Amino acid sequence: MSSLRYSDICVFDLDPSTDDVNAVRAAALGLRDLLEELTLPSWVKTTGSKGFHIVVPLDGETSMGQAARFTDAVGRVFISLAPDALTQEFSKVDRPGRIYVDTGRNGYHSTYAAAYTVRAKRGAPVSAPCTWTEIERGDVGPGTFTIRNLLERVASVGDVWADMPRQGRSLKQPMEKLATMKRD
Repeated sequence: MSSLRYSDICVFDLDPSTDDVNAVRAAALGLRDLLEELTLPSWVKTTGSKGFHIVVPLDGETSMGQAARFTDAVGRVFISLAPDALTQEFSKVDRPGRIYVDTGRNGYHSTYAAAYTVRAKRGAPVSAPCTWTEIERGDVGPGTFTIRNLLERVASVGDVWADMPRQGRSLKQPMEKLATMKRD
């Protein structure tokens, strides 16, 4: 029996070094477009802090190592499209004014704020699912949802991620396509 661990999602954490909501919104949309080019659907949620999490559902047959390598490679390609605005530099001192494209949330011991997690910050912001349309229109920012308004939102629009688990994809073809993109 194999001891491999399998992933059911890939996570990209966009963490801006400033409170520029428009820049992080544009980065989220750009990453969504790159993932679409790789034939992968994606979902988005607020972090409850300054950024967004972009999530790709997987088919459950991708090892955590493959998922981690894939997200890292996508991150590198994405950053190459706008190196003045994006980075994979972990240290805040090395990324002034740029958005940290954190792909390190995909390893075996890695974590990220799950959907509907209340963050330990003033105002009790919540890391909450939203739609790409809300991001495009500018209706939702990283700190839009709080413990005070989330129940009303869910009652109004439902769980916008409800269908996500049924949309899981293999990374085989996207990895092949990514390999050709990296050579271009």
